[in-house]
Amino acid sequence: MTPALPRTIRALDTDKLLDLEQEAATCGFSQRLPVDWVHKHVGTGATHYLFPSLVQQLSHRPEVGPQWRCRLLLTVRTGEQILSLLDVLHTTFDTIPETLDAASKTNIAGRMEQALSMREWTEQMTPDSIAEETPAS
Repeated sequence: MTPALPRTIRALDTDKLLDLEQEAATCGFSQRLPVDWVHKHVGTGATHYLFPSLVQQLSHRPEVGPQWRCRLLLTVRTGEQILSLLDVLHTTFDTIPETLDAASKTNIAGRMEQALSMREWTEQMTPDSIAEETPAS
């Protein structure tokens, strides 16, 4: 039996986000960002937010447990927040501590509705803004 989809938002730091993106890549989930992209574009001290939106079960791969397809509000190096998707194993999601109060969750859900999608944000990037956002080696 598939566990019930949680109706909550969880906050995570960039290190945890990188772990989740790596896990999604290892599991072969379709909704994820390349880990290299996250390293390049996401703020190192930033907070990001996951909001489960649907249950995803891979019928052709039953050994991979159900996962939550989450809306992901990312904070990039410029301070902007953009919306993406990330598939997260339900057991992994359950290990992320619940740290937000109801008012914060309502505020974050509203920001998710207003945020540019990853595609929209990428399309508006200019060569100058890409250079500003790329960390110096």
